[in-house]
Amino acid sequence: MTACAIEPSADPGSDDPSRAGCSIAAEGAYAARLARSGDSWYPERWTLDGPEPYAVPLPGNQPEEPGTEVQPMGDGRVLVHRTAAGRHLFSLLYPTGPCTGELPLGAIECPADTTRLRLLPPAPGGERAYALAVGPRSTVLWQVAGGAFGPERVAEVPGRCSGGAWLDRTGRILAVDRETGGRTKAVVVDLERDGEVSPLLQIAADSDDRILLADPDSGLVLIRSDAPSPGRGRLGWGVLGSTLPVRFPECLRLTDCVVTPFAIQPGQALTPERCAVALRVDGAFGSWVGVWRPAEREVRHLPAPEGWLAGAGLWTADGELRLPCATPQSPCAVARLAAPDTGGGRAGDAEDSAPHETDGSAASDGPGEPDGPDTSAAPAPAPPRPVPLQQAPLARRVTK
Repeated sequence: MTACAIEPSADPGSDDPSRAGCSIAAEGAYAARLARSGDSWYPERWTLDGPEPYAVPLPGNQPEEPGTEVQPMGDGRVLVHRTAAGRHLFSLLYPTGPCTGELPLGAIECPADTTRLRLLPPAPGGERAYALAVGPRSTVLWQVAGGAFGPERVAEVPGRCSGGAWLDRTGRILAVDRETGGRTKAVVVDLERDGEVSPLLQIAADSDDRILLADPDSGLVLIRSDAPSPGRGRLGWGVLGSTLPVRFPECLRLTDCVVTPFAIQPGQALTPERCAVALRVDGAFGSWVGVWRPAEREVRHLPAPEGWLAGAGLWTADGELRLPCATPQSPCAVARLAAPDTGGGRAGDAEDSAPHETDGSAASDGPGEPDGPDTSAAPAPAPPRPVPLQQAPLARRVTK
């Protein structure tokens, strides 16, 4: 199936802080977004790993709906998720000279009045893609690309799941936020163990604890929880496998602003507190970029480059923040910002509010551990099991 290309036109992206202006592959080579020409929407693929970024329009046989989801694959094709009459249709788009090739992958039928389905963030490796179908009492995890026979049902998780962050480089360990009994807690889903679920983040029994972002190299995770301020979510950070508690820096509390982390500097395996974190800050006067490190006591505020596809970006390992931008004059561009660095800083020097106290103790593999996967019998080495963050010993100290 092919469709001919049209003249591309820039669109500044979404003003919704929960939705980035484009989707970037886990390895950073490609991005994809919905672009607009007049009143018509069409998918567009960006190539980011060359000397200069460039865009390829991928219009189908008819304009896309504004809510159509697009996601880049590792080979340069673009996954598109469309909806029609309760059916969720998936296809891979690719350029074929002046036209667009389309490979239909199949469809998932969901009751429109009881179930919503959305794509998860791009999986590591770029060969597979996943989606969550959220029903009234349970959530089904689907592999919608990379399978042998179209969309494949991977697991069913009790409760209503949202969010999504990959915790390893193989695409095996997925963290999601699960709502059960009126409370939301982050849990781990092991895709190689039939979707086995284990706790990840439970700071207090009556708190809502969500995972926002994770870096597989360092184990650094960004979370949002109302444990330290009941009824009001606060940004915090922790390290998977660490014996230190989750911390809630005061510098991440910005009055009358919505702060959303969107990228973590990779490659800092031994120094998670030195990872630079990019923040989207939305306030009364628009959106801008914040840069913060756990080892520092302040957020560096930077003006957003013109045409930034707000909420989208990636770090290089050496600390360059790359932000995709689109303007009528430059419909495909990447702004490059060097991360401010004051130097120094250790994990113990990172600013904390008082760590939220619980009665947890260090995680172990004994009988008392909540239903965590047992990897001792696995034929091949498995990624380290994330230590449930609520089980880390909580030292009664506040660094200043």
